[in-house]
Amino acid sequence: MKVVLGSQSKGRKQMLMEMGYKFEVMSAGIDEKAIRHQDPQQLTMALANAKADVLLKKIHEPCLLITSDQVVAWNGQILEKPETPEEAREFLRGYAIHPAQTVTAVVVVNTQTQQRAQAVDLATVWLKPIPDALIQQFIAEGNVFSWAGGFGIQDALKYNLVEKLEGTVDSIMGLPKELTTQLLKQVSSM
Repeated sequence: MKVVLGSQSKGRKQMLMEMGYKFEVMSAGIDEKAIRHQDPQQLTMALANAKADVLLKKIHEPCLLITSDQVVAWNGQILEKPETPEEAREFLRGYAIHPAQTVTAVVVVNTQTQQRAQAVDLATVWLKPIPDALIQQFIAEGNVFSWAGGFGIQDALKYNLVEKLEGTVDSIMGLPKELTTQLLKQVSSM
């Protein structure tokens, strides 16, 4: 059955390709700021479901639709994509004080049966202090503005910034492979 990834995220595309899927990409284009929850798991699940609901209206053929959303929980706060260089700098400096926990919701819908499976995956990363010059480089490169919490595990691993990791790199990148596989099986076998 055809697979549709309801996301423009480079990390999610990469994870799905690594899982061996051929897929089409669609963007829901929702106003994420219009959906709010204090709890990061409820927030990401509400956003992933809202994306699925919008895309289901646009899909008119049998497929498996995958949507996802991610935030970073840090010291009791929800960090989404930074909007300014100052905010990105603040986020990145803060990870030396408290760990970054990625909260990733995944929703899979079988458009033929309308069966929906969903779950949340958590991963926590403790980082070494990031030198100001490296923070400036990350901001200049611009990727920090497309990642929840301005946090890119690729950069953290590349520059040996990871002190400790609980969870999986694929979850931190935005699409936990094991969880996504389980959800795809759930809606495919119903």
